[in-house]
Amino acid sequence: MSLPLIGALGFAIVILLCLLRLPVAIAMGVVGFAGLGLTSGFDTSGFMLGRATFEAVFPYSLSIVPLFIAMGVFAGHAGLSQSLYAFVAALVGHLRGGLAMATVGGCAIFGAVSGSGIATTATMGRVALPEMRRHGYADTLATASVAAGGTLGVMIPPSILFVIYGLATEQSIGKLFLAGVLPGILGMFLYSLAVAWSVRRRADAGPAGERRNWAERLAALRAVWQVALLFGVVLGGLYLGWFSPTEAAAVGAFGAMLLAALSGRLTRRALANGVAETALTSGMIFMILIGAGIFNAFVESTGMTDAMIEFVRELGWSRWAVMAVLMITYVILGALMDELSMILLTVGPVFQLITALGFDPIWFGVMLVTVCEIGMILPPVGINLFVIQAIAGVPLATVVRGIAPFAVVDGLRLVLLSVFPWLALWLPSRMI
Repeated sequence: MSLPLIGALGFAIVILLCLLRLPVAIAMGVVGFAGLGLTSGFDTSGFMLGRATFEAVFPYSLSIVPLFIAMGVFAGHAGLSQSLYAFVAALVGHLRGGLAMATVGGCAIFGAVSGSGIATTATMGRVALPEMRRHGYADTLATASVAAGGTLGVMIPPSILFVIYGLATEQSIGKLFLAGVLPGILGMFLYSLAVAWSVRRRADAGPAGERRNWAERLAALRAVWQVALLFGVVLGGLYLGWFSPTEAAAVGAFGAMLLAALSGRLTRRALANGVAETALTSGMIFMILIGAGIFNAFVESTGMTDAMIEFVRELGWSRWAVMAVLMITYVILGALMDELSMILLTVGPVFQLITALGFDPIWFGVMLVTVCEIGMILPPVGINLFVIQAIAGVPLATVVRGIAPFAVVDGLRLVLLSVFPWLALWLPSRMI
């Protein structure tokens, strides 16, 4: 068997092990170690085991990961989600489906300080679901709006997926953050259209609420100054060149802890829980990075990437046909495994392919995170479906029935980003 075929077989084995529920870090590490042993000798495997472990925790640039995780964790402890939801609900809650639209908007804004789709879904679900149910919303629309809106947490900066993609491909994390702003806003708008279409098909799924007067709206606006300040300092500082992404992460983490303290919610227990959650999440990410380092070394040793690029060239397809196949493949993978693992498993060879085809790596990063969003709401493994099911206490089929319009508009967003790449590239081009 040729070396490139051995590399491809390694990919297939990792995916199979993930489907069998083996942790992806272990799957990539074991397959990479064994593959390197067979192709380059077990002395090389042992060397890469030590090197990958060191490189996963040593580089200064990786300090951005636990810092942004801490920012999201303590932003949740500061109670920012409640004020955000109340503000957006005061603006659009009087419309049919308005509270579901408010949920999408609240998720988008909270995602700007959490950086995590799962955290956004879990936090906003506990805030928005009781209110929508109190107003008579159907569980299908209520749960789907939270699950879909929560995916915006991985697009709107700061995003952990952008951090991981940037570190893996040596792209500017600051530019990736700015690239996600307009696509994130577009996603929020399209999700609101999905809500409108859902209530048009079934009016009683999202009844109109009480209209708030302008005094109430202004009061709700004043309650969200903390979010505006935190988001403005972190993203504005990056855009204006005041500090690097790592410094922005440190400022964001400190700011979130300060807001939690000022709100009176940073008790000793909350601090301990926040630190523990940050450490556990960071540890999980670094374990995956170690496994990915070993596995990518194995893939490189087989020459599979070069063989894949040459194979695509021999096919004679246009680069857009290749991109379409890649996006479809990623959507399928996203429905079968978690998004962080999917990126680290595939980004090495795929990144070389898309750069060889002449695609902008910043634009591709946005496309990749968009298909990750789709994967988060697609069965059988769409993680946001399970998160919101657990919070709502409804059958998974209920959530899935409501998610279809949101998945459709996500597909439309991919098309729009392909036709109008400036949606992702305009803000990074203005970065100082």
